[in-house]
Parts: sequence; structure tokens; C-alpha cells
Amino acid sequence: MTFEEVLPRLKAGEKVIRNGWGGAELYVKLVGQSQHDGETLNPYFLINVRGEGYTMFTPTVCDLLAEDWIIVES
Repeated sequence: MTFEEVLPRLKAGEKVIRNGWGGAELYVKLVGQSQHDGETLNPYFLINVRGEGYTMFTPTVCDLLAEDWIIVES
């Protein structure tokens, strides 16, 4: 799947990953708008990496153009 195809699924709460990564990456998910210390947090992506937990994720140009995105079954 392309990033354009998985984006609506991310917005619906599903988790995705690139099939080509094949490493410690478990999934990417979208965190919706929230509040922190009284301020608005805009939506952002998180990636869950085995042994490291969550970190912020910003897709690269290669990620945006890739066609190997898959849905991660919970």
C-alpha cells in the first residue's frame, strides 16, 4: 500500500508499518490532538520500536513514496 492509502487508516486508529523495514520497528500510529500543561498538542506520529518504546516519527520522502506499507493486525 502507499502512504496515501494508509493515511485514512491511521486517522481511523489503525497501526501500520513498512514491510521493507524488517527490523525492530513494530508499528507507526497517529496520536490525535490533545492537551499538555494547558496547551494544545497537534496530532503527531509515534513509532514503536522493540526494546526502545515509542519515539516521534516523521516520514521521510522515501517513506512517503514507498508502496510497501501494510496494516498491523492488533
